[in-house]
Amino acid sequence: MGTHQSPAPATESASGRPAAAAPAVRSISEMAVFAALVAVLGQVAAIPLGPVPITLQTMGVMLAGAVLGPWRGAGSMLLLNVLTAAGLPLMAQGSGGLGVFAGPTAGFALGFVPGALAVGLIVQHRWPLRGWRTAAGVLVGGIGVIYACGIPVMAWQLGLSLPEAAAANALFLPGDALKATFAVLVTHSLARAYPAAFRGVSRRRATL
Repeated sequence: MGTHQSPAPATESASGRPAAAAPAVRSISEMAVFAALVAVLGQVAAIPLGPVPITLQTMGVMLAGAVLGPWRGAGSMLLLNVLTAAGLPLMAQGSGGLGVFAGPTAGFALGFVPGALAVGLIVQHRWPLRGWRTAAGVLVGGIGVIYACGIPVMAWQLGLSLPEAAAANALFLPGDALKATFAVLVTHSLARAYPAAFRGVSRRRATL
């Protein structure tokens, strides 16, 4: 009779987990880190200004998309919204629960998801990163897309016309421009110091 051989066991990492699971665990951890970063930025230096407070959260959205790329960046912002809906005080000034999505800031919070997606698609289109492309990404995704989602909801919630809501949000543009500048500088500093953080895009062929 032939000797029966058991199937070879799945390859495991040094930690004992299947090696195939390691990238997924790392991606989830990275998304959780950026969700936490945006939550913290909603509490630091938050300034109440009418129905939409001034915070640093959009800078966190820019960094999530620029560093994690489109899908993981959007995933981190989706995670942030899901945890907020579950009741955790993760949005501006410690707000949380489903009430966040019934107020004038709901569109901005939900806009974090497509905003990070757009940032990642533009910034990480090619490797190495280019300053002009990073700047375009954070401006289009981190400001344009988020405003496009947030202003109509704000107008509807407050009974304003779209031009009135847009004019009210114009006050935020100078600060958002500074956040975008800082996000570009941080992204490129990180790319130089720790290119492994951009592992998805850095594997692509270098091109202009």
